Amino acid sequence: MGRLGARPRLLCAAAFAALSALAVLPSTARADTDARSWLARMKTAASGINYEGTLVFSTGGAVSSSRVWHYRVGDNSFERLEAQDGRQQRIYRHNDDVRTVWPHSGTAVVERRETLAAWSTTPQAVDPRAAENYELRPEGTARVAGREAAVLMLKPRDKLRFAQRLWADQATGLMLRADVLGPNGNLVESSAFSAIDLDVKAQPDPVLQAMRQESGLRIVRPQQRRTTLEEQDWTLARAVPGFALAGCMQRGAEAGGGDPPMLQVVFTDGLTHVSLFIERYSAERHRSEMQAQLGATHTLMRRFGEHWLTVVGDVPPAALKMFAEALERRR
Repeated sequence: MGRLGARPRLLCAAAFAALSALAVLPSTARADTDARSWLARMKTAASGINYEGTLVFSTGGAVSSSRVWHYRVGDNSFERLEAQDGRQQRIYRHNDDVRTVWPHSGTAVVERRETLAAWSTTPQAVDPRAAENYELRPEGTARVAGREAAVLMLKPRDKLRFAQRLWADQATGLMLRADVLGPNGNLVESSAFSAIDLDVKAQPDPVLQAMRQESGLRIVRPQQRRTTLEEQDWTLARAVPGFALAGCMQRGAEAGGGDPPMLQVVFTDGLTHVSLFIERYSAERHRSEMQAQLGATHTLMRRFGEHWLTVVGDVPPAALKMFAEALERRR
């Protein structure tokens, strides 16, 4: 958060000049400036605020909920998520170290978040550059989880992404709710806090203790290695408009496992992500090409010579098709 420096008169003069300039901007430009500032606030709040709450996710008539804890202590970040449905999945994160625990099977998967560009347990952090791909429009205020929130509509500039309506806490900028809307404005899926406490006291110890626990658990450490498409002899011959490369990794089973590694390539437009998974084709596992949908998440699977391609993301099928058709083998 900003603090008043040693030159308050200069700061006040600069602020007055900025407000004066804003006052003469056309209403659409002022709205765009306001919307962009909210995106920047949401990005900062997603990592910098201590909070605890219940997050409810609904799609296709199905509703699930999770308890979420997020703490920031100095340069360290701690997160904890516990699913409240039958899965009882638990996710713990300390900085880039992530542990996912499945109590029913007694399994804990240990990974590094630095290679998981689309991974998060907390409300999404919207990159302000999303404004390049979405038209931003403030839509007033509303209450979410008992708190006053600014409502922001992000309307896509093309047909390769979905519209989203976001609710950001007025006081802190933290995203309290996010709705994904279909082409006709219909609600496709929603995630929202039903209850939340902000600026709570940080309690990192339960997270650290859970991440160290090994008794009674089978610890799985998948192989992960940063790489590039070119290093793996692949290339994206044509860029998909609005999407930039966010990360590329080679993933495999545990050391000594028999399964061949899988390549995951992640692209983002600042608001949503698309992942390409490339693996060796297996007639036993890859029986038929298909397309599937679950809420806003679409999946496309097809054979690519001696490989099997899976493209998945919260985008319309047209975007997945463009990624699949742009992928080429270099040799």
